[in-house]
Amino acid sequence: MSTETFEFQVEARQLLQLMIHSVYSNKDVFLRELVSNASDALDKLRLAALRDDSLGADLSDLHIQIDVDPEARTLTVRDNGIGMSYDEVGTLIGTIANSGTAALLKELEEAQDEAGAEGLIGRFGIGFYAGFMVADEMTLVTRRLGESGGTRWSSRGEGTYSLEKVEDAPQGTSVTLHLKPADPENQLHDYTSPWKIREIVKRYSDFITWPIRLVPQPGDGEEAAEPETLNSRKALWARSREEVSADEYHELYKHVSHDWRDPLETIRLQAEGTFEYQALLFLPAHAPHDLFTRDFRRGLQLYVRRVLIMDDCEALLPPYLRFVKGVVDAQDLSLNVSREILQQDRHIRMIQRRLTKKVLSSVKEMKANDAEKYATFWREFGAVLKEGLLGDPDNRDAILAVASFASTREGDEPTTLQQYVERMKDGQEHIYYLTGESRQSIENSPHMEVFKARGVEVLLLTDPVDEVWVDAVGEFEGKQLRSVAKGEIELDVQGGDQQDGAREEQDESYAGLLEWMKEQLGEEVKDVRLSTRLTVSPACVVSDAHDLTPALENMYRAMGQEVPVTQRILELNPDHALVRGLRQTYAEQGKDRAELAETAQLLHGLAVLAEGGQPKEPARFVKLVAERLERTLR
Repeated sequence: MSTETFEFQVEARQLLQLMIHSVYSNKDVFLRELVSNASDALDKLRLAALRDDSLGADLSDLHIQIDVDPEARTLTVRDNGIGMSYDEVGTLIGTIANSGTAALLKELEEAQDEAGAEGLIGRFGIGFYAGFMVADEMTLVTRRLGESGGTRWSSRGEGTYSLEKVEDAPQGTSVTLHLKPADPENQLHDYTSPWKIREIVKRYSDFITWPIRLVPQPGDGEEAAEPETLNSRKALWARSREEVSADEYHELYKHVSHDWRDPLETIRLQAEGTFEYQALLFLPAHAPHDLFTRDFRRGLQLYVRRVLIMDDCEALLPPYLRFVKGVVDAQDLSLNVSREILQQDRHIRMIQRRLTKKVLSSVKEMKANDAEKYATFWREFGAVLKEGLLGDPDNRDAILAVASFASTREGDEPTTLQQYVERMKDGQEHIYYLTGESRQSIENSPHMEVFKARGVEVLLLTDPVDEVWVDAVGEFEGKQLRSVAKGEIELDVQGGDQQDGAREEQDESYAGLLEWMKEQLGEEVKDVRLSTRLTVSPACVVSDAHDLTPALENMYRAMGQEVPVTQRILELNPDHALVRGLRQTYAEQGKDRAELAETAQLLHGLAVLAEGGQPKEPARFVKLVAERLERTLR
């Protein structure tokens, strides 16, 4: 049969060269990846046979076989799984672009240490090409179930690969690595050594369902004449807790998540009764870089009676738990099931409810028993977990129980809503909060002034989702959640009362100025009134109690939604010298108040800037400031 030669993409060639010539502290991962690919092929064959018995698949001895030839320096990983067609080889093996080549190349180049570079192999899912770390050439021979002919693929990792149709290929796939010359000074990486193969399989692939057999070679010193099964073949989630070590859990996590770090927490669940299933879940120690992107791949591996059904089953957990990794092995689901059917399957919905509660209860236990581990979890995943306050009302109380927030109380430790309520001052009716881009910007906001002066605690909310969930939740233990930047503030706490008579007299003395300023500012404001929240700043802008905040308006517009511009309220501090002077000048100038009108514009612009906004006409505002400064220097 004729052989065709193809070129890798430019980025793929660069990637291969990096992988071949970079020095890794642990190259053993190549065998883990090849065995994993073989296991997937066997899973797919068994599933195909169960769905369609007319395929005539031989299920009598499904296995993975490893052959080593020390003299020829070759290592071969074989399986009698589903195999690949000629087109599938070209698509799945001949192309690396599907794995995000450009992103991987950039991160490999930026990896400064061996461990960091090594971890990227599993992270980007290009395990087949990991073989080039130890081999000068790789050859793949495969035949797909139901086809009479096979395909041979080969490459030296130097920019090209060849494809050839062959007639004598057995069903399944074999990958042969022509290993690099042996290093006499480093026998730890002799991949033709049986003990080395045993070590790698035990460490990385012991949980795989299918037998992994090592075929001894004549003269290698092994007494056994029959192939030796290297793995226990018992999935970790099916073994008792006492039988499984932490290292085994960690390796399974790395296998299903493509993360090179150990998980933060391991969660086991076994449901018995009318519907049985087992779950082994992991909470990562770090948030993936694409957690908040649309392309983030979420979901758990779904097995039915140890047969892999789906790699990323999104229906098993709600979107706000998309960072959780792991496997679920159910006993009674139909094997012939699609993603659409899964969304409606009552058993799947039952599993989702149970897993969700289990994850939240595990986080609650972590919070109670391991403050450091909880702090790591909340720092990495708190923002995404709070999305559940919007989309999962059934578990809202459970989420609030594990949520923590920065606040103005002394010390840097975050607080829970329960702790906040317990510390509320006598007479305080509401839970106060303020949203913003950063803690520093919130603490410096003029809206906070009276709360600082009265010693009233305020929650400091800096995640984008905080703009939304506070309105959805509304209250906690009968205490309303109130933004200090919305509505009117009446602090009925000890030491904070203002005499009604004095307030009425003050309102009356400013009535004319307030009405005049509202006319001057026109559509820029909904109203102008005296403030009860300012103690230092001359003015601030606030939203009405039920209006959208500017940040929320911008969020909706970024999502393509039409949102009308909301008029804000300008509040003046009647005790500030600038505002008192403004009132006096207004009273003295009569009808000729042109310069005073400029002052009103400047005061409004400064209030908008103070909350992180931008004046409606920035150029005009800057011109007014410059002219006013110029006049002060004359």
